[in-house]
Amino acid sequence: MSLVSARTPFLWPALALVINAFVWGTSWWPFRQFEARGLHPLWATVLIYALAVSVIVALRPKAVGQLLRAPVLWVLVLAAGSTNAAFNWAVTIGDVVRVVLLFYLMPLWAVLLARLLLGERFTHHALLRVALALAGAAIVLWPAERSGWEALPLPRSLPDWLAVFGGFSFALNNVMLRREAHRPEEARALAMFFGGMAVAGVLALSLTGTGAIGAPPAPATGWVVGVGVMALLFLVANIALQYGAARLPANVTSVVMLTEILFASLSALALGGGTLDAQLLAGGGLILLAALLSTLQRADAH
Repeated sequence: MSLVSARTPFLWPALALVINAFVWGTSWWPFRQFEARGLHPLWATVLIYALAVSVIVALRPKAVGQLLRAPVLWVLVLAAGSTNAAFNWAVTIGDVVRVVLLFYLMPLWAVLLARLLLGERFTHHALLRVALALAGAAIVLWPAERSGWEALPLPRSLPDWLAVFGGFSFALNNVMLRREAHRPEEARALAMFFGGMAVAGVLALSLTGTGAIGAPPAPATGWVVGVGVMALLFLVANIALQYGAARLPANVTSVVMLTEILFASLSALALGGGTLDAQLLAGGGLILLAALLSTLQRADAH
């Protein structure tokens, strides 16, 4: 067997994961274009995921019954929906680089949630990852020129809180996917997309009712076509994730998925969606190191 043919089984799944990471890493730009046209990111999320749910139901109608017969998947509905609502809103209104780094505090949340939901014990490696993630977050959030209680490294803006909450929800989403891996693929996909529509919908309706955000504008070709394109891209990204993750070792999948940070940061720096300074670089480096250590531990376990 040649070297090329030996690598081929891993090439396409890895490329599929890169496609997923690219779609999510650059999704901030379309959402900002929607907002510039009067469509709030929450309403954009509702419309995008409603289209995606329609496609899944049309192609896999059995998924509806599978979801209804598995109440535990509604935890996945809530987790995935919270992830998407928080992330899409945060990258639209905040510094993209900062938001993505805070979102990727997942090693911290994953260790805690795996202990609660999967019964995994705390190990020295896990505690090290928690310490690195906390140190990285503290550096990223450390306020300049403040004293007393105001000097505590805590989220202080809406994008920061959304990023941290979105990362926690994403960790819960991933833990639930591991726990319910035996469920049909289409049921899990429907749960995640329906969650994206439902959670964002409840938030959008509530905030619109109070006047905090505006209602969707009148249909216009620009944003209507954009919503359709994003629904298609998110469907493709989800299929790519399912394809790649099912064919690669978990540690390889985790490393490839970290390219989302690269795509998000580079696109934000190039298009004016974010900045990068020494403080962000140092804190982000520790957060990335914690994520990489989690992949090494998975590699040792296999």
